[in-house]
Amino acid sequence: MHSAPASGYWDQHPFDLRCEWGPRAVAALAPISDVVIVVDVLSFSTCVDIAVARGAKVYVPVPGAESAADMAHRLGAALVGFEGATYRLSATAMLGVPPGTRLVMPSPNGATLSALVGATPTLAGCLRNARAVAAAAARLGRRVAVIPAGERWPEDAHGDRSLRPAVEDLIGAGAILDHLPGRRSPEVELAVAAFRAVRGRLPAFLLACSSGREHAARGTEGDVALAAQLDVSDFAPRLVAGAYVAGAGDAP
Repeated sequence: MHSAPASGYWDQHPFDLRCEWGPRAVAALAPISDVVIVVDVLSFSTCVDIAVARGAKVYVPVPGAESAADMAHRLGAALVGFEGATYRLSATAMLGVPPGTRLVMPSPNGATLSALVGATPTLAGCLRNARAVAAAAARLGRRVAVIPAGERWPEDAHGDRSLRPAVEDLIGAGAILDHLPGRRSPEVELAVAAFRAVRGRLPAFLLACSSGREHAARGTEGDVALAAQLDVSDFAPRLVAGAYVAGAGDAP
């Protein structure tokens, strides 16, 4: 009797709709899926949605390649980040991005996952564009992998920065998957159930979760309020040649 490859136990391949966390999920699911959706609600994919809706083009650095600052210089783009950046990695900051702007937007979660996907069509999903992203994914194929990015624990004394499954990304994944037809893995069923349980109180729920409390402590509750808006965007940013751009059929 032959056993299945190790990855076969965790890639959810018997199901049309799959949901799994972080970089290893990208490696396992992207090659066997028609489309990958990266979900990083606080804040990467929310920032991408707002920036693309305003007519910007969002580049994601490749891990281990040139620095984000060098990439921005080479492309004549504005750097998104924190100290020394043109724009903060912030949903409210993206509201001020002029049309036609090129942005380089590194992040340890959503941007990194996006750069790891490879040739599989990739969309940036969040609560704001859940319905639009689901519709775009359905046009690309039946087998959809939704990757909630999660966060990283602060580095401990041993240098460990393990993945922390983040409730806001689970809810965002569930909001997208709730719109999609097909056979659902148990992981997808859980994400959808989680979303449905809190869909009527998203602003308060996101502000009360660990990531929301971190934003509140920094005085950036406005970012959480923007991220908690459900289906207010008609855009489904798609990764093309290393940059997220408006997809075909997106609102002008």
